[in-house]
Amino acid sequence: MVVGTYTLVVERTASGAVEVGALGAVPLPTGWYAYVGSALGPGGFSRVDRHREVASGERDVRHWHVDYLLGDPATRLDAVVKTAGVDAECAIATRIDGEQVADFGSSDCGCESHLVSRAERDALVESVEQVHRDAHE
Repeated sequence: MVVGTYTLVVERTASGAVEVGALGAVPLPTGWYAYVGSALGPGGFSRVDRHREVASGERDVRHWHVDYLLGDPATRLDAVVKTAGVDAECAIATRIDGEQVADFGSSDCGCESHLVSRAERDALVESVEQVHRDAHE
């Protein structure tokens, strides 16, 4: 089992609010988003497979904030960046260049957010990949 930290790159194809559990309605405009999570528990990176199932509609259960985003019809999972053997969820989430979505995915830590948005995919992916490289060093 491989454990570590991952970032999901997702596209919002339409603007609108997403009902996110206790957060309520979170307005998320069209654009690109990066969600940072940890895969340190049992199953490791199999958590990413679970996220893919939610995004594809194969799984309906919503446990985490990102499940609500991935399960929304206007959201598409585009890419996953993983860093094995590193517990860097918060460090990565705070260093991705973009606008943080307040309180998203960070109810169990002191971060402002674990979801970052940018208008352009390439700039977001470049930032995500660089932050993951830095976390591994």
